[in-house]
Amino acid sequence: MKNTFGNSIAVTLFGESHGEAIGAVIDGLAPGIKIDKDYISARLDERKPKGKISTARREGDEFEIVSGAFNGYTTGTPLAILIRNTSTKSSDYAQLKDTPRPSHADYTAEIKYRGYQDYRGGGHFSGRITAALVAAGAIIRYALEAKGIKIGTHVLRLHGITDRAFMNLDEDIAALNGVSFPVLDDGAKADMMKIAEDAAERGDSVGGVLESVIIGVPAGVGEPWFDTLEGVLAHALFSVPAVKGVEFGLGFGFADAYGSEANDEFVIKDGAIKTTTNNNGGINGGISNGMPITFRTAIKPTPSIFKKQSTVNMKEMTECELEISGRHDPAIIHRARAVVDAIAAITIADMLALKYGTDWLGESN
Repeated sequence: MKNTFGNSIAVTLFGESHGEAIGAVIDGLAPGIKIDKDYISARLDERKPKGKISTARREGDEFEIVSGAFNGYTTGTPLAILIRNTSTKSSDYAQLKDTPRPSHADYTAEIKYRGYQDYRGGGHFSGRITAALVAAGAIIRYALEAKGIKIGTHVLRLHGITDRAFMNLDEDIAALNGVSFPVLDDGAKADMMKIAEDAAERGDSVGGVLESVIIGVPAGVGEPWFDTLEGVLAHALFSVPAVKGVEFGLGFGFADAYGSEANDEFVIKDGAIKTTTNNNGGINGGISNGMPITFRTAIKPTPSIFKKQSTVNMKEMTECELEISGRHDPAIIHRARAVVDAIAAITIADMLALKYGTDWLGESN
């Protein structure tokens, strides 16, 4: 089972949705990185379910750092984070052992692990595991911010309703931090919330698109060909449950543009080399060019819906119908932004460590 991502800085995930605990181990962190527990809690709070458009499962997400930290700083040895599960209702999943839920990992997990997997709540495939990922990412993101590297994500689109794009990056990123439903236009938020609440009342769900930006990454980070900055970021982003599409900069919009419209021309601004536009999302040849790194992720509608659906009984090899119960999200996109931010932090830190060495992240500016 491959549950580790990263080279210079590596993160390993463990646990199941209804098991005793979930967690993460970070290896390669420099010594001397401050552990700000309030900051970690704030990032976990962004991932927590809230209101009518989220699951009724409410976990405290109280985390324990059981190794790799001493006197409030990283030691440089593997750092382990543990989050206990405290609100499980495993009986909700008893009927699902042999009847896979459409668009979930139930069927593929059964095939890969031959029935030995923990199927309760999706087991190791559950979005619940992302809490540990967010906690790990928060430690790394805090260190990146000390280096002037900031990350922000908002809900750009939800079921056809669109938020405004990023404008003043510093101000917009600051405005998104700590917000439970991350949008830049309050009018768009009201419309999106209504769409999600209406879907919830019908027992359905909605998806959308997240837009992210990373500022402060110096030029020269990334590798050509197989370890391009886009390639490594996309690899990590596609590990997030429900992510089904990733594009950088203009993305698929390049297909409808002329070269004269798509090219980012170079200029000198305030003594530094910049580009007049940023259609390439801050990356050329797989390497950062010093401009903001921009990307979007498509989040599919939550597959757990309260509507009758067709499935099969894997044990009896018969077709049947399924109507699930339990606690599920009609929308997860607003919660997924915390996971995308964490993934971006982990990936960027790993690529920076590849260029500058692992100690760089813990060194004072």
